[in-house]
Amino acid sequence: MHDILHILVGTVTMRPYVFAFFASYLVAAVLHLGWRKTIWFTVAGYLIAFASEVSSINNGFPYGWYYYIDTTRNDELWIAGVPFFDSLSYVFLTYCSYGTALLVISPLKRIRRDLVSLETHRLRRSFSVLLLGSLFQVFLDIVTDPVALQGRRWFLGQIYGYREVGTHFGVPLSNYLGWWLVSALLVAALQLIDRFVKEPEKPAGVAKAPYRSFYAPFLYLCVIAFNLAVTFYIGEKLMGLTGVFIYTLPIAICSVLLVNRVNRYLKEDLAEHLSDFPWSPAAEGNLVQSRNQRRSS
Repeated sequence: MHDILHILVGTVTMRPYVFAFFASYLVAAVLHLGWRKTIWFTVAGYLIAFASEVSSINNGFPYGWYYYIDTTRNDELWIAGVPFFDSLSYVFLTYCSYGTALLVISPLKRIRRDLVSLETHRLRRSFSVLLLGSLFQVFLDIVTDPVALQGRRWFLGQIYGYREVGTHFGVPLSNYLGWWLVSALLVAALQLIDRFVKEPEKPAGVAKAPYRSFYAPFLYLCVIAFNLAVTFYIGEKLMGLTGVFIYTLPIAICSVLLVNRVNRYLKEDLAEHLSDFPWSPAAEGNLVQSRNQRRSS
């Protein structure tokens, strides 16, 4: 019993940043999707990620041949040769990538001091979100995997390695191709859950919160910032600068697009959004706008 408790406690305390990100994901996803869909995706996403890792360490697919070093097996939870926290991280990485893609392609409406994304069921389940979301997640791995591979030099510890040294700071290109495939499967799973998990009117857990549409992108940026900070901390300046260069243009493009799309939406966009999500804050803003137009007339 003491050993089990030690492992359970160690699973959290050895990787506190993972569980901080995971807790942030739960808040953002529940406010956005509701408890039911969040739970469904957490379980499904973990299983997909876990299956991909077990396959790769045993068969070399989809990430290429790599291995885990079980130095922490007695201190944290391992399942079939894979640390529990590792597959868990895929879940919040997928959601924040999906949420970022959704924000990028959705119209925006300003309501007093808030910005509301006029997303719709059609946009949530679109190929555009699938493509952008999966690519956003791959780009996260381009920053996180090289520094994670240097875990012996920071508090992560050396937990894995590749059988052959890869071309990108030791990471093989097969790893990123595998991440793109698995990321696409994870985003597709989230889209299927959003489509087929039925909810009674307003989903339980969905609530109004200031700038709620930006929670997932903010989590995405936090993951980037954390990994780049660790990269520079261990003295890998070239690796860190590469990550900065990789993200400078995408962040600039997305920022400019968001700023220039505020309140530049069609009436059809707002109508479709309110038809799909009648509880949206955009409904209140639309009501206030209608009252002001009646008074002025």
